[in-house]
Amino acid sequence: MLNQFLHFQEALEKRKENGTLRILKSQQKGIDFYSNDYLGLAGNTDFQNILLKNVLENPKLLKGSTGSRLISGNSSVITETESFLAKEHGYPSALLFPSGYNANLALFSALPTRHDIMIVDEKIHRSVHDACKISNAKKLKFKHNDIEDLEQVLKKQNGLCYVAIESLYSMDGDFAPINEIVEITEKYNAHLIVDEAHAFGVFGYGLVNEFQLQNKVLATVITYGKALGSHGAAVLSNDLIKSYLVNFSSPFIYTTSAHDFLWNSILEGYNFLNANKRLSGKLQENIKIFRDQNLNSLSSEKSPIQAIIIPDNHQLRNLKEILSENGFLTYAVLSPAVKEGTERLRICLHSFNTEEEILGLTKIIKGFVKGINI
Repeated sequence: MLNQFLHFQEALEKRKENGTLRILKSQQKGIDFYSNDYLGLAGNTDFQNILLKNVLENPKLLKGSTGSRLISGNSSVITETESFLAKEHGYPSALLFPSGYNANLALFSALPTRHDIMIVDEKIHRSVHDACKISNAKKLKFKHNDIEDLEQVLKKQNGLCYVAIESLYSMDGDFAPINEIVEITEKYNAHLIVDEAHAFGVFGYGLVNEFQLQNKVLATVITYGKALGSHGAAVLSNDLIKSYLVNFSSPFIYTTSAHDFLWNSILEGYNFLNANKRLSGKLQENIKIFRDQNLNSLSSEKSPIQAIIIPDNHQLRNLKEILSENGFLTYAVLSPAVKEGTERLRICLHSFNTEEEILGLTKIIKGFVKGINI
């Protein structure tokens, strides 16, 4: 039997040889410049005490859901949270999921049929690509954030088209030209879907809400494992789309619901964000400190994600290791995860990082970059 799986071993050995083998590691100790905990809520003791108080007052929040939402896993807590989310975001309906991946899988696998066209930004989340495989819809890509290329793709289509983008991209740390994309999708009667995973919390309720585009964006995906420091996700749309997902989306139908503690954490997270808006302000201050060091970053100046190109896997691993030895935790994005020659150090900034930490980090990077003449 083992001989039948030699190709698995060969694939793993190849990754090991080129230094791209993924392994699970325990959480490291050091200064966090690599997590998605942009506002520090994952470790915020005030927020944790609010959740603890809720559990002590209502221990049933910890009770298992016992099944999918269509059988025994629905509850008043989740339906009340969905009503709250819809109202807060200015959409008719909200549908909650246990994770952002699950939400994207549910949405993009169910809406486009084999007769439809799914047009995605080439740098959209992997979960969207995986969902398109399940949907059997025709999938097309357009060049990253390229309005003209998107229009050229749309011009050639005859069927029902969906367009998928992120408002803030997780690898390049740049923003989608969302208003311009809305104009193009309206021009060609295409339906726009926006993933706000990295924008929510950092920029209020996300860019769809900031620009008041709810009536022009068919669905928005909000995830809670990043700036909210929790887990789960919501698909925001109209009543028809929600009902369709409940009836025809396999990832929703066949997934056991999370327990009520998660849904309560999301609800309380919104209240905490609204009461602590200084956190996003402090984050922007830290982003400015980083940008003022004049590193060659390809990311937008207000993005909490800053990508520094180190176009060589070996040199990039060296830099990451040097930073780690000095107590700074960063993330190296190696090829083939990104195109060869665009390997980058992905730095995530947070509201809790200090100026001293940011200056220490950038000093090491500057010295390294100068030493290898990039």
